[in-house]
Amino acid sequence: MSTQAVTNDVPRGSSICWCCGTIEEPNRLVQLGNHPEVTVCVRCAHSISKRAWELEDRSRTGFAVRARDQFRLLRKTVVRRGWLHHRLIGRPLRWIGKHTP
Repeated sequence: MSTQAVTNDVPRGSSICWCCGTIEEPNRLVQLGNHPEVTVCVRCAHSISKRAWELEDRSRTGFAVRARDQFRLLRKTVVRRGWLHHRLIGRPLRWIGKHTP
């Protein structure tokens, strides 16, 4: 029943991200290949891509893999401590996070 309540609140011509529930225009959502009914927002698509890259790296070795693991560890520390919401350093940290693996 709660699903019906959520879908009733969606304005006509809009769709919902299956990951976070954000309501967006259909042309702003990413559809999954063989499942066009599944759509995710751009932010969630980037997040899913980063997670997929992390899964691929589990079976690899080398300097680049270790460097990406260090970036991931640093990103998790920044998020855990809430530094990305800091008034002065938050914006640069979010920009860096968007452009790193």
